[in-house]
Amino acid sequence: MATLTIGDYRLTTLEFGQFKLDGGAMFGVVPRVLWSRFHPPDENNQIEMALRCLLVEGNGRRILVDTGFGLERSQRFKEMYAFTGSENYLKDGLASVGLTYEDISDVFLTHLHFDHCGGSSLLDNGVRRPAFPKARYHYQLKQLEHARERFERDKASYFPDDFEPPIEAGLAEIHDGPFELMPGIDTVICNGHTPSMQLLRVRGDGQTALYAADLIPLSSQFPLPWIMAYDLYPVRTLEEKKRLLPEAAREGWTFIFEHDANIPMGQVVQTERGFALKQ
Repeated sequence: MATLTIGDYRLTTLEFGQFKLDGGAMFGVVPRVLWSRFHPPDENNQIEMALRCLLVEGNGRRILVDTGFGLERSQRFKEMYAFTGSENYLKDGLASVGLTYEDISDVFLTHLHFDHCGGSSLLDNGVRRPAFPKARYHYQLKQLEHARERFERDKASYFPDDFEPPIEAGLAEIHDGPFELMPGIDTVICNGHTPSMQLLRVRGDGQTALYAADLIPLSSQFPLPWIMAYDLYPVRTLEEKKRLLPEAAREGWTFIFEHDANIPMGQVVQTERGFALKQ
């Protein structure tokens, strides 16, 4: 657990377990000899990945950013991704900071891949319902449309049972583009990984924090070409990094890494060789 105060808001990372993905897929065209220095692979070429969500508290609101791997996954599914986490990781994670499902006022979903929105709903006596009954769930319209389209390239990453129940229950706010969630909290829209992925940005007192989701999921991925093979439009991801990182390095933004197994947050610096994690 790591904490940070930005303006009126307290930011706390919540660790919802770990899983594994293929290291080569996480780094695309970057050779294994380079990325393995930062993320040693196992015998199956897989690397450790965190499921790190974010709690933002302030001005009478408690915002949960992403909801992790998902509850009630099959044993086979968990084994395929080497998921390690409690069966009740959401309840346990919230309890670690003295909260329950009912205490969350907003659920901000960066995008609708299963490892980001899986805990948004749960089974209750055989009926699937929203996990956070008093929260407003924030979606991006074009991401929702893409998830429903069942595009062959990434349809295996979307499970409607994760993200449809809050909409059916009337708890969803569907946004079409950047928006301000609260004073000092807004969104950055990226389209390289998947259409309309929304990143939460918190600003105040001359500081900025960005929950980087799958734009920069690992602290090693600041260099411009270090882009996932999972991205639908990697050239667009490159353009997005080129747009954001110079400003972030200049202003000393703190990045919160959703999937880095060892480093929850850090700043970026620009050197003669490019962008890198500040040491």
